[in-house]
Amino acid sequence: MPQNSSILFFLFLQLFFALQPCHRVVTSAAGGGRWQLLQKSIGIVAMHMQLLNNDRVVIYDRTDFGRSNLSLPGGKCRDDSSEIVVKHDCTAHSVEYDVLANKFRPLMVQTDVWCSSGAVVPDGSLVQTGGFSDGERKVRTFYPCNGDCDWVETGDGLKAKRWYATNHILPDGKQIIIGGRRQFNYEFYPKTSSPDVYSLPFLLQTNDRGSENNLYPFVFLNSDGNLFIFANNRAILFDYKTGKVVKTYPAIPGGDPRSYPSTGSAVLLPLKNLDAATIEAEVLVCGGAPIGSFEKVAKRNFVKALDTCGRIQINDPNPQWVMETMPYARVMGDMTLLPNGVVLIINGAGAGTAGWENGRNPVLNPVLYWPNGAAGSRFESLNPNTIPRMYHSTAILLRDGRVLVGGSNPHIGYEFNGVLFPTELSLEAFSPPYLDAQHNYVRPTIVSSTASKGKYIGYGQKLLVRFKVTGKLMADRISVTMVAPAFNTHSYSMNHRLLVLGNTKVTSVGTSTYDVQVTTPRSGYLAPSGHYILYVVHQYIPSTGIWVKIL
Repeated sequence: MPQNSSILFFLFLQLFFALQPCHRVVTSAAGGGRWQLLQKSIGIVAMHMQLLNNDRVVIYDRTDFGRSNLSLPGGKCRDDSSEIVVKHDCTAHSVEYDVLANKFRPLMVQTDVWCSSGAVVPDGSLVQTGGFSDGERKVRTFYPCNGDCDWVETGDGLKAKRWYATNHILPDGKQIIIGGRRQFNYEFYPKTSSPDVYSLPFLLQTNDRGSENNLYPFVFLNSDGNLFIFANNRAILFDYKTGKVVKTYPAIPGGDPRSYPSTGSAVLLPLKNLDAATIEAEVLVCGGAPIGSFEKVAKRNFVKALDTCGRIQINDPNPQWVMETMPYARVMGDMTLLPNGVVLIINGAGAGTAGWENGRNPVLNPVLYWPNGAAGSRFESLNPNTIPRMYHSTAILLRDGRVLVGGSNPHIGYEFNGVLFPTELSLEAFSPPYLDAQHNYVRPTIVSSTASKGKYIGYGQKLLVRFKVTGKLMADRISVTMVAPAFNTHSYSMNHRLLVLGNTKVTSVGTSTYDVQVTTPRSGYLAPSGHYILYVVHQYIPSTGIWVKIL
């Protein structure tokens, strides 16, 4: 190409990209995933995130540090005499982000929601519990809407103070709230006439003096209705109805802590063969910090994070941890289940621990973990981010298969200058490689289903999904997955699970059009009642999902 033509072509490209909307600017696109800046600033740190069934994300930070960078609308202000920094605050500490429109609006919380927890209940509303100071026993509800809805606070709905606790939705639609700082117990919400707080000695046994290392325990509902609870470096299978430990698992090899503040992350791997008498359930725990790291950061000694993952079959008669090595050491990473059953590991640091100013060496490269891959070759490194996502970062799956990434604030307040890792108010989307255009010819597009919006599906029922594929269909490479959206904070995605629906039967019904028939999960032990995102997956390439509700 002649030199002048090359220059003109280059200038044309610069003008083209400059004219694109901000949420379509691609910062890394040469395969291995793409990063998009959605919003330069939403005015708050995305410390907690939850996707709702109207494709809007509820995001919130904390109230005790002072004013945020986003004003409340219509002259609203929050008056709170218990606040230390600002008692009359006219700024927002929560937002609703509209994924489809790429817009956000401020929300108002009355009390401090710092380091709290929550779950989406069967009616689709987010029930959030606990926090700090005047918020530590509060319950707040956000009902999805398309208008100007806001948080509704119901007062002291908890019996114990819940700060750094974990919530999990149960088959009956209630939440169990486990642990929290100096809380070696659990309770349920909504309340019943039974006792309000139940002792859980396991949390006391896993508490390290001076560092705790058992906050935000990893909790997963097992296929038998019991709860797998991991804290520090070990786990139990717990019958929450009787208060009995059903099984005690061996400590993870090496004995290093994986829970806050030595923060690793964990997922329940995809549940398959759902009609089997005993369903194979596996938990994957990755990253964390070597024992003693939290004490050492006080002396500004930032120990290299753990680079290992432990994987365990929790229903095995003799369960044992199988260890694997990640491409990068990582603490404060986030693990997200993708629609095709692959795990994304993203965000975090290569040294130090969670806590104010405690992390170093940001890990910018996301990693895929292929659960069905050959041992020793399950990890795939992806394109790096340019924004460090350290302490108080988040990541959640969106319906279109992208991953929403936000947060990072390792400071007591908002600090933008003169610090190693400035407070980050932006939102990004990470597009995994399956969203690359080269896969469009095998990508399914859902046309309709017997679980279309407004209809419910029951347990153990036939479900028909119609979809299109423009290229050649490989019927034996079709699967249908159901994903429960996560409540994400502090490197843990609560209530996050993926089910591979069984009895797949694919039928051609027209040009490039097919029906796939599957069977829904047989009980609430596998899929607690509520909203899920349903995907058709072809050769590991997922469709855009549709919302379904199972009752």
